[in-house]
Amino acid sequence: MSKLTGKVAVVTGASKGIGAGIAKALAAEGASVVVNYASSKAGADKVVADIVANNGKAVAVGGNVSKAADSQGIVDAAVETFGRLDILVNNSGVYEFAALEEVTEESFHRQFNINVLGPVYI
Repeated sequence: MSKLTGKVAVVTGASKGIGAGIAKALAAEGASVVVNYASSKAGADKVVADIVANNGKAVAVGGNVSKAADSQGIVDAAVETFGRLDILVNNSGVYEFAALEEVTEESFHRQFNINVLGPVYI
């Protein structure tokens, strides 16, 4: 029996990179995982397929953490699919390298909303 058997995890931004690795590691330890994505359903589906191929449980759930309703939907999906939520990994994040004079109001708000409001909403 793995140490996370019976636990349910949500990993935001889990369709690639560090988030995908975290989702797979949690599943390998026995957790059922909600693999969240904002734009790459194909990437999230691949992470889920990898987890399932290794006898784990996972589901891909779309949602932008910078939107309160989407964040609630991610949590609701965990509870509806697996009956509970025990672990939350706030992995979603974006960055943009630009000179200060090149930063637009839109890019500032996008980064702020995902990186700061996202963890608050979820």
